[in-house]
Amino acid sequence: MARSLARAAPLPLHPVRTTVAFFRGHSPANVACVSYNTNRSDASRLSRSLSVFGRRFHHALCGREEERVSRTSRNVFAAAERGYRKVRRRAAKSKERELELSVSICIEDELPDDPEISSIAEMLRLNAPMLTKSVFDRLKASDYKTRDTAIEDDVGGFESIELSILLCNDEFIRKLNKEWRDEDHATDVLSMSQHVPELKLPVLMLGDIVISVETAARQAAERGHSLLDEIRILMVHGLLHLLGFDHEISEEAEEEMEKEEELLLKSLEWKGKGLIQSAYDSENNSNLNIENPDDRVLKDRKKVGSLRFYKPKFSYIFCDMDGTLLNSKSQITLTTAKALKEALSRGVKVVIATGKARPAAINVLKMVDLAGRDGIISESSPGVFLQGLLVYGRQGREIFRRNLEPDVCREACMYSWEHKVPLIAFSEGRCLTLFDHPLVDSLHTVYHEPKAEVMPSVQHLLAAADIQKLIFLGTAEGVATTLRPYWSEATKDRANVVQAIPDMLEIVPLGTSKGSGVRMLLDHLGVTTKEIMAIGDGENDIEMLELASLGIALSNGAQKTKAVANVIGASNDEDGVADAIYRYAF
Repeated sequence: MARSLARAAPLPLHPVRTTVAFFRGHSPANVACVSYNTNRSDASRLSRSLSVFGRRFHHALCGREEERVSRTSRNVFAAAERGYRKVRRRAAKSKERELELSVSICIEDELPDDPEISSIAEMLRLNAPMLTKSVFDRLKASDYKTRDTAIEDDVGGFESIELSILLCNDEFIRKLNKEWRDEDHATDVLSMSQHVPELKLPVLMLGDIVISVETAARQAAERGHSLLDEIRILMVHGLLHLLGFDHEISEEAEEEMEKEEELLLKSLEWKGKGLIQSAYDSENNSNLNIENPDDRVLKDRKKVGSLRFYKPKFSYIFCDMDGTLLNSKSQITLTTAKALKEALSRGVKVVIATGKARPAAINVLKMVDLAGRDGIISESSPGVFLQGLLVYGRQGREIFRRNLEPDVCREACMYSWEHKVPLIAFSEGRCLTLFDHPLVDSLHTVYHEPKAEVMPSVQHLLAAADIQKLIFLGTAEGVATTLRPYWSEATKDRANVVQAIPDMLEIVPLGTSKGSGVRMLLDHLGVTTKEIMAIGDGENDIEMLELASLGIALSNGAQKTKAVANVIGASNDEDGVADAIYRYAF
C-alpha cells in the first residue's frame, strides 16, 4: 500500500486555497474566478494536498535523464481516506455547466518568509487555473499518440477538479526522492498523480506538483529569466505529466510532450522554453564547452542568487587565516569576501581562529570591508588569536591568556642571536625581534603582523613584555631539516612546536592549542560543537576541525590535517573558503 507523503515527510505548510470555476469551451481569458481563500493553518487541506493515492510518480531535473516510477495503491484505501463514496460518474447536464477547479498553492515552512516567494504564490493562484483550462482545451482539440488516457479528454462527467502545487526547498524534495524513488538527491519538480479511474469519483483529483524553489532559482539564473518564469515552466511540465504525457517512454513521446510544453507557454505568453528543450540545450552546451579545471572545483556550488532560500546549517563558522582565508599572496579575494558577507547576511557568525595577532587580523579584513561593527572582526568581537594563547569573548573582552615559560624564551632568543636565525616574539599586539632581516620585514609587509620592534639585546627583549609565542623564520627546507628537529627536542615537556606555514616554526606554551582556545570560546558563548563548521589548512587546525560538526581542510593543507577532516575542499588559491560556505553552510 502506498503511504501518504504527508506522513512520509510531515513538515508544516502554509496552504493558500484558490477556487476557480471555468466553462468548458471558453478561452483562458474567460476563466471565472469564484473565490480566493487564504488559510495558513488548514491541516486537513495539507493532508489532502500531499497524499499519493494514484499510480504515477514523475520527476524532472535539468541536465539529467528523467525517470518514471510507478507505485500502486489500494483504491478502497484512497476512497476511505478522502471520504468519498464509490459512485458512478454523472453525465454532464449541458455544455455550459460550470466545472469547479480547486487549486491549493502551498509554501513549505522551511522556506524563508521571502517577499518574492509570497508574490509568486499569489501569481500562481491566477496562473494555475489559466494553465489548467488551456491544457484541457487542448486535450479536446488535439489527437495525441503517446498520452496515457486514464484521464479522458472530456472532463464533463466530473463536478470539480482538484490540484495542489507545493513550493519547497531542496531538502524537502530530496526526502521525497529518497523515500519514494530511493534516490538521495534533489530534483526541480515532482508530479504525483492521485487519479484512480476505477473509483468513478465525482471529483477529478489531478494530484500534486512539488517544485523546489532552490533548484528553480539556480536554473532561472543559468537560463537568464526570472524565478517566476522558471516556476511556470516547471508547473507546465508537472501538469502535463499528471495528464498522462511521459517523455521517457519513447522519442515520439518526448517530441509530443516537448511540443505541448512550447505551445502552452506560447499561448499563455509565458517566457522561456519548455523544460525538455531547456534540459536538452543545457546538455548540449555542457558537451560543447571544454571544462576549465578551476570551474570543475566549483561545479556544484550553490549559486549566490538562490541562497536566500536556504536555511543555514550552522550558527558559527570558525575560520583560520594564513593558508585558508588568505590566498598564497596573503590576500582575501573579492569572491571570498562576498561569501563571508553572504554568511553574515544570513545570520551565520564568522569567528576568526588564527595564529596571528588580533591587530593583524583586523588590518587584513579591513581591506575587504569586513572589519568593524558590521564585519566579522573588531576589538569588540570574539576570536581566537596567537594559536589559542589569547582568546576574546563577548564584547571582545579577554577571557584567556597564556604566556610562554621565560626559560624557553631566553634559550630561543640566545639561539637566534648566536646563529643569526630571525626570531619574532609575540606579546599581545606587539612583535619584538633582535635584528633587522628581510624575513622579519616580510612578516609585516606580507602577513600584515605589527611591524617588529628591534630590541638592543636579549635582556631588553625579555624585559619588554610577557611573551605568548615565538616564531623562527627560515626556508621551508631549513625549518623541516634543522629548526623543527632541534626545537622539538630542546622544548620537550616545556613547550609545543607547531607549524601553520612551511617556512615558519612556532613555539607555544605546553598544553595549549588553537583547538583548546576554540573550545574555551564555545563554552564562554554557550555554543555546542554541533552548531559550528570549521575551515583550516595547517597542523595547528587539526583539533579545531575535529571539534567541529563539520571540519573542512583545504586541498593545499597539510596531509595530517586533511586526514582528520570531514571534507577536503578547494585550495586557498581557488577561493576554498567561499566554496565551502556556498557548498556546506546553507
